Amino acid sequence: MARAIILVLDSFGVGFSSDATRFGDDGADTLGHIADACRNGLADRTGLRSGPLSLPNLARWGLGEAARASSGRDPIAERVKRITGAHGCAAEVSRGKDTPSGHWEIAGCPVDYDWGYFPRTQPCFPATFIDQLTTEFQLSGILGNKHASGTEIIAELGEEHLRTGLPICYTSADSVFQVAAHEERFGLDQLYRFCERAKELLLPLNVARVIARPFLGEKSNNFRRTSRRRDYTTPPPGETLLDRVVERGGAVWSVGKIADIFAGRGISESLKAEDNQGLFDQTLVAMNKAPGGSLIFANFVDFDMLYGHRRDTAGYAAALEAFDRRIPEFEALLQPTDLFLATADHGCDPTWPGTDHTREHVPVLFGGAVPRSGSVGKRKSFADMGQTLARHLGIGRLASGEACFQ
Repeated sequence: MARAIILVLDSFGVGFSSDATRFGDDGADTLGHIADACRNGLADRTGLRSGPLSLPNLARWGLGEAARASSGRDPIAERVKRITGAHGCAAEVSRGKDTPSGHWEIAGCPVDYDWGYFPRTQPCFPATFIDQLTTEFQLSGILGNKHASGTEIIAELGEEHLRTGLPICYTSADSVFQVAAHEERFGLDQLYRFCERAKELLLPLNVARVIARPFLGEKSNNFRRTSRRRDYTTPPPGETLLDRVVERGGAVWSVGKIADIFAGRGISESLKAEDNQGLFDQTLVAMNKAPGGSLIFANFVDFDMLYGHRRDTAGYAAALEAFDRRIPEFEALLQPTDLFLATADHGCDPTWPGTDHTREHVPVLFGGAVPRSGSVGKRKSFADMGQTLARHLGIGRLASGEACFQ
């Protein structure tokens, strides 16, 4: 019985899309600019890696051709004897360039409305919302109350948080309210309850996510975020591939933050890990355990969280190469009727101004039990990927998208 596997390299765009100007992203190219930086020696001085970007296995899956479909050039130019799957790129039709919208559209459910966002002012959160939230939790206030990088604001305010017991609250260009707190001193349970209540209070503002960001450490130079992050997400606005799999008697295995992104809907099993390497390990666990008819859906968050948002080009390149080196382990566990997809949910060009996501095409790399190899072209919606997987699993047509193989 067939299985489907989705590998989301979070934020791994392959060139700006036709509507990128609307987002201020005309010219962004996550893969292309990382490859250019490596070729020019910009990323070599860190000691993490050296030389041109080397992704032989992703190139064998058709990554270079996916980039060519998007931007007209192959920035990695890896020499491969034969491309083993089907390749192309896809544009997003959802109105935002946020994480939930990208994942939901991959799963066949584009977002045709605008999320609520917080202004770039300080303070940025509505006073009535903060007053009600802090009063209910008997807190005298919050720290932060601005747009910020998560790691930077913890370094900036973590020690004050430990002194005062006040949570650190911040946002970004995404529709999100984030809360950082020490998981021992503030307490995980209190952090989770605080975020749950915040999500309820923000419903009238249509904020997509509230994220609990626990951390440990005692000083600004040793604070570290932990894997016990929890996302409180608005459920998808319609049926998704995940819903359909479960409805038809299959199982959906979530690896990483997938379960949180889909608000727990359509999830059968959930596996977590600390970093990309741990997430790859858990993906292999799921491949060993998931029965026929299953969907394995994995998100590799470090590309976005640690490198894209932090504008760490060298770190992003090294993480891509580390992922690429493990691909043979993944391929060794594929069953004859497994169809896999490697893609992304948006871009986050580490060379681009600011710290936000970038509006880009994403790679569409199918392998395993593909009906045919070669190009699937430039897809008009991420939903084409979900439709293709639905056809492979034999679970009926989704409401959005056109299958990549006719």
